[in-house]
Amino acid sequence: MKRIAIGSWAYAIGPYADEPIGWEEVVGKVKSLGFDGIELGGFPPHPNPDDMATGEQRAACREGMAEAGLDWSGLAANLWSEHLIDAEDNAAYLATFRKNLQFCVDLGIPAIRVDAVQPPTIFEKVDPETARGRVVETWRRCAAEAADEGIRVTWEFEPGFAFNKPSDILRIVEEVDHDSFGVLFDTCHGYMVAVEGARQWGEKETLGGGVVELARQLRGRINHVHLIDSDGTLHDEETSTHAPFGGGRIDFDELMPELAGNDMGHDWWTIDLCFWPDAWEMTRTCKEAVDALNEKYG
Repeated sequence: MKRIAIGSWAYAIGPYADEPIGWEEVVGKVKSLGFDGIELGGFPPHPNPDDMATGEQRAACREGMAEAGLDWSGLAANLWSEHLIDAEDNAAYLATFRKNLQFCVDLGIPAIRVDAVQPPTIFEKVDPETARGRVVETWRRCAAEAADEGIRVTWEFEPGFAFNKPSDILRIVEEVDHDSFGVLFDTCHGYMVAVEGARQWGEKETLGGGVVELARQLRGRINHVHLIDSDGTLHDEETSTHAPFGGGRIDFDELMPELAGNDMGHDWWTIDLCFWPDAWEMTRTCKEAVDALNEKYG
């Protein structure tokens, strides 16, 4: 059986940006619903490396989770102000990554999420080969430094960021080529990439076998999973709509055996309700849906 987490960012950004759910309330609800842990969105108002700058603050946060009987599944690091693709020098990106990596060490978080930061339209300014080289070099360095701390780096591909074609995803993870680096397979992003070819630069690239074929191509390279449905649309024409289970098109009975076949080196599945308008209210039903999948495929 897998341990089940929920991404805290669902209650802090998008529809909740003006009135975010406080951290203590998030912890309380997650515990009451029987979750095993939280995947932390490391930005205000929830715990983050800037607001929790001291060792004492970080120790208190870690102890609070332990007292609640919860663990961390990972950190969604706040790297979105950085320039990964259109910067010739990656020093600033690496400095912010290292700040978040130390935060993981201090809180006992086992994985750190990264993405390509910049949208597919960045290829108007930087040619894809140059861009790929910068991404691969930087993430290889990140993976090596994270490995020294016993932490995994997991790349979440999605329509809103560059390198969102199936062949892009496979090529980058192969070129980074580090045991501590892998793909974060978010099921709604997988659907939008493999079935819809959403926001792909240049010629569209989809797969006849859809999201299951994409998961199969990435078998052995997936080191983290986010679970949520897809209705085949984009949120604000940028990223995949994270539709609650049953409100979309993904056949989880077909997909989950493939995802469950990956040896990720851990036993977490994370529910991702990013940008969903009533994520707070839908958390219970999503947990029940994933519990059912866990019974069958965990």
